[in-house]
Amino acid sequence: MCHVLIIEDEPLVAIDLQDMLAAAGATSFAFAETEDDAIAEARAHRPDVITSDVMLREGTGPHAVAAILSEGGPCPVIFITGTPEACDDCDPPAQVLSKPVVSRAVSEAFQRVAPHPTCD
Repeated sequence: MCHVLIIEDEPLVAIDLQDMLAAAGATSFAFAETEDDAIAEARAHRPDVITSDVMLREGTGPHAVAAILSEGGPCPVIFITGTPEACDDCDPPAQVLSKPVVSRAVSEAFQRVAPHPTCD
Protein backbone atom coordinates (compact mmCIF):
# COMPACT_ATOMS: atom_id res chain seq x y z
CA MET A 1 0.00 0.00 0.00
CA CYS A 2 1.26 3.48 -0.85
CA HIS A 3 -0.56 6.45 0.62
CA VAL A 4 -0.08 9.81 -1.14
CA LEU A 5 -0.99 13.21 0.25
CA ILE A 6 -1.88 15.54 -2.64
CA ILE A 7 -1.59 19.18 -1.61
CA GLU A 8 -3.31 21.11 -4.40
CA ASP A 9 -5.90 23.89 -4.30
CA GLU A 10 -7.27 23.24 -7.80
CA PRO A 11 -9.73 20.30 -7.48
CA LEU A 12 -9.51 19.23 -11.13
CA VAL A 13 -5.70 19.20 -10.99
CA ALA A 14 -5.86 17.15 -7.77
CA ILE A 15 -8.14 14.58 -9.42
CA ASP A 16 -5.86 14.37 -12.47
CA LEU A 17 -2.86 13.85 -10.18
CA GLN A 18 -4.72 11.11 -8.33
CA ASP A 19 -5.37 9.29 -11.62
CA MET A 20 -1.73 9.67 -12.71
CA LEU A 21 -0.38 8.49 -9.36
CA ALA A 22 -2.79 5.55 -9.20
CA ALA A 23 -1.56 4.44 -12.61
CA ALA A 24 2.01 4.71 -11.26
CA GLY A 25 1.26 2.49 -8.25
CA ALA A 26 -0.18 4.66 -5.47
CA THR A 27 -3.06 2.95 -3.70
CA SER A 28 -4.64 5.50 -1.36
CA PHE A 29 -4.93 9.26 -1.27
CA ALA A 30 -5.68 12.23 0.94
CA PHE A 31 -6.26 15.74 -0.38
CA ALA A 32 -5.56 19.16 1.07
CA GLU A 33 -6.23 22.60 -0.39
CA THR A 34 -4.53 24.68 2.33
CA GLU A 35 -1.38 24.54 4.43
CA ASP A 36 -3.35 23.79 7.62
CA ASP A 37 -5.43 21.09 5.90
CA ALA A 38 -2.26 19.41 4.64
CA ILE A 39 -0.75 19.26 8.12
CA ALA A 40 -4.00 17.89 9.56
CA GLU A 41 -4.26 15.22 6.83
CA ALA A 42 -0.66 14.13 7.44
CA ARG A 43 -1.34 13.85 11.17
CA ALA A 44 -4.45 11.76 10.49
CA HIS A 45 -2.70 9.37 8.08
CA ARG A 46 1.04 9.55 7.55
CA PRO A 47 1.77 9.75 3.82
CA ASP A 48 4.34 7.58 2.07
CA VAL A 49 4.74 10.27 -0.60
CA ILE A 50 3.67 13.92 -0.75
CA THR A 51 2.89 15.88 -3.91
CA SER A 52 2.47 19.59 -3.42
CA ASP A 53 1.77 22.76 -5.29
CA VAL A 54 3.69 25.80 -4.06
CA MET A 55 1.03 28.51 -3.92
CA LEU A 56 -2.12 27.44 -2.08
CA ARG A 57 -5.39 29.19 -1.32
CA GLU A 58 -4.09 29.66 2.25
CA GLY A 59 -0.40 29.21 3.01
CA THR A 60 2.17 27.48 0.87
CA GLY A 61 3.05 23.93 -0.03
CA PRO A 62 6.70 24.24 1.06
CA HIS A 63 5.64 25.48 4.52
CA ALA A 64 3.14 22.62 4.83
CA VAL A 65 5.75 20.08 3.75
CA ALA A 66 8.33 21.47 6.19
CA ALA A 67 5.85 21.21 9.06
CA ILE A 68 4.82 17.68 8.09
CA LEU A 69 8.42 16.49 7.85
CA SER A 70 9.43 18.16 11.11
CA GLU A 71 6.62 16.32 12.92
CA GLY A 72 6.68 13.00 11.13
CA GLY A 73 10.19 12.56 9.80
CA PRO A 74 11.44 12.03 6.26
CA CYS A 75 9.03 11.47 3.40
CA PRO A 76 9.59 11.76 -0.36
CA VAL A 77 8.19 14.95 -1.89
CA ILE A 78 7.30 15.94 -5.45
CA PHE A 79 6.47 19.61 -6.00
CA ILE A 80 4.17 20.11 -8.99
CA THR A 81 3.89 23.82 -9.60
CA GLY A 82 3.62 26.69 -12.03
CA THR A 83 6.41 28.40 -10.07
CA PRO A 84 9.26 25.85 -9.94
CA GLU A 85 11.79 28.55 -9.05
CA ALA A 86 10.01 28.86 -5.69
CA CYS A 87 11.36 25.39 -4.85
CA ASP A 88 15.03 26.31 -5.28
CA ASP A 89 15.49 26.78 -1.54
CA CYS A 90 13.09 24.08 -0.38
CA ASP A 91 14.40 21.89 2.41
CA PRO A 92 14.65 19.03 1.93
CA PRO A 93 15.36 19.13 -1.80
CA ALA A 94 12.61 17.44 -3.77
CA GLN A 95 11.60 16.42 -7.25
CA VAL A 96 10.11 19.49 -8.98
CA LEU A 97 7.76 19.29 -11.96
CA SER A 98 6.44 22.31 -13.85
CA LYS A 99 2.77 22.73 -14.64
CA PRO A 100 1.19 21.84 -16.91
CA VAL A 101 2.39 18.37 -16.06
CA VAL A 102 2.04 15.19 -18.10
CA SER A 103 1.32 11.72 -16.81
CA ARG A 104 4.68 10.31 -17.84
CA ALA A 105 6.59 12.95 -15.84
CA VAL A 106 4.47 12.30 -12.75
CA SER A 107 4.91 8.54 -13.09
CA GLU A 108 8.69 8.82 -13.53
CA ALA A 109 9.05 11.19 -10.57
CA PHE A 110 6.88 8.93 -8.42
CA GLN A 111 8.96 5.87 -9.33
CA ARG A 112 12.17 7.76 -8.45
CA VAL A 113 11.03 8.90 -5.02
CA ALA A 114 8.88 5.96 -3.91
CA PRO A 115 10.90 2.78 -4.44
CA HIS A 116 10.45 1.61 -0.83
CA PRO A 117 8.44 -1.54 0.07
CA THR A 118 5.21 0.23 1.08
CA CYS A 119 4.95 1.67 -2.44
CA ASP A 120 5.64 -1.47 -4.44
